[in-house]
Amino acid sequence: MAKLFFSYSHKDEALRDELQTHLEMLKRSGAIETWHDRMIPAGDELDIAIDQKMEEADVILLLVSSDFLASKYCFDVEVKRAMERHEAGTARVIPVILRPCDWKHAPFHNLLAAPKDGREITMWPNRDQAFLDVVTQIRSALAVVPPKPTPPEQYQGFHDPSVIFSQVFGQRSSNLRLKKTFTDADKDRFMDDAFDYMAKFFEGSLDELQKRNQGIEGRFKRIDAQCFTAVIYQNGDSVARCAIRHGGSTAFKSGIAYSHDDRGSGIGSNSFNEMLSLEVGEQALSLKSMGVSSYMGGLERESLSFEGASELYWTKLIEPLQR
Repeated sequence: MAKLFFSYSHKDEALRDELQTHLEMLKRSGAIETWHDRMIPAGDELDIAIDQKMEEADVILLLVSSDFLASKYCFDVEVKRAMERHEAGTARVIPVILRPCDWKHAPFHNLLAAPKDGREITMWPNRDQAFLDVVTQIRSALAVVPPKPTPPEQYQGFHDPSVIFSQVFGQRSSNLRLKKTFTDADKDRFMDDAFDYMAKFFEGSLDELQKRNQGIEGRFKRIDAQCFTAVIYQNGDSVARCAIRHGGSTAFKSGIAYSHDDRGSGIGSNSFNEMLSLEVGEQALSLKSMGVSSYMGGLERESLSFEGASELYWTKLIEPLQR
């Protein structure tokens, strides 16, 4: 059984929990056991416990974000020791890129990062696919982890319960994750942030579309804090329009609605062509499409990140130009 050590910033704890959930099949099969600093019991010395577990680890996962790089302990202590062990061949270090940051100038920049191509987990349209890619890479890495040496002779053949207890004292299950509770404030903040992200996503996408394609003009307009419109012109003629609003419907006041009409009926009415609603998971909040309209890609059936939801709506807008 390989021992996995999580090196991470506490600000990324929710993402660490999601990754640990995706590693469950490896744990159930007995291929790995995982450890992070939240498993340190009260009364233990933090630095000593972390140092011990890092020295015992076969695989060290660096959960990389701007907060991770800014953490003096993560960067100056854990990364330094992880790279020493990696270079000595006594452990395998895998950078897992959680959020966009300047990691390509870090000491581990030359290591193959997960997910694929080092694309940040929060930037995947489907976060589950990102974590699955990480798990797949960890499975591959386990195949080249050197086997554990057999126990010394004095520990072999013991079956006395008191002896066994003395050897496992201080060990515990890694299955200590509890269902997270999200307040109304958490949910409202998540939806507000999702809408603001989508507005910036559309504004940037329209600008880039215009730069890359001759004869194309994009027009983004922020109507108010809860609504924006987007129009795409081709040689001066409008070929795609939409209005996206947060709330505004009695039945779906907490959703983010998409309308093909960017004018009065699309902005102010309760009609819409698609709706994203809040999905409350055990460990995280996400968005989910109601699937009012069809989309060839399957995203309407998935739990979506901010980018995934924005990509879903962007695809609806740009579809007429791609037929």
